[in-house]
Amino acid sequence: MKFIKMQVALRLLAAFALVSVAENSLASGKYDGGWLTKLSCDAHGETPAYSWQFVSTIKDNNFHGQHSVDGAPGYLVIEGKLADDGSAKLTAKGKVTNSHAHGVFAMKGDNYGYNIKAQFDDAKGTGTRDEGAGILGRPCAFEFVKQDANGDPKPMDSKGRTLDSNGRPLDSDTKPADATANPQP
Repeated sequence: MKFIKMQVALRLLAAFALVSVAENSLASGKYDGGWLTKLSCDAHGETPAYSWQFVSTIKDNNFHGQHSVDGAPGYLVIEGKLADDGSAKLTAKGKVTNSHAHGVFAMKGDNYGYNIKAQFDDAKGTGTRDEGAGILGRPCAFEFVKQDANGDPKPMDSKGRTLDSNGRPLDSDTKPADATANPQP
């Protein structure tokens, strides 16, 4: 009798382990991995234009990116959840590097925040900053490029299509050209 109970217990344990593994693999989102984030903001009034690049991650469709050290000037953290279709409303919070605002537009304190409307696919993404009424906000664009296992950006052509190891777009049905058919001088 003890032997049968032990077998049942082991089978239940094995079944539970398989379900846990299946749930973990299903929980991984198709966007999961390392991403290179490029932020570019236009000049606005006395505030100069700038551009930053930093590594971000997506895990279980949760985006997290951070520029600089928490609390230091120039610190920025971006977080948010991606929908299954790749759309996302991200939230950015940061600390001003240098305040160039004057008069009624001078910031009270060094902290700021805004929302980002973004769209991702398997290898890249874009986003724009919510400028609000345009009084305090300014145009900022975001580019996201998924990294490979080595942390390198996936190669893309001039049309933004991800390339395979032979330099062909992954979404292309074209076959490689026969190098001997029309040799170049």
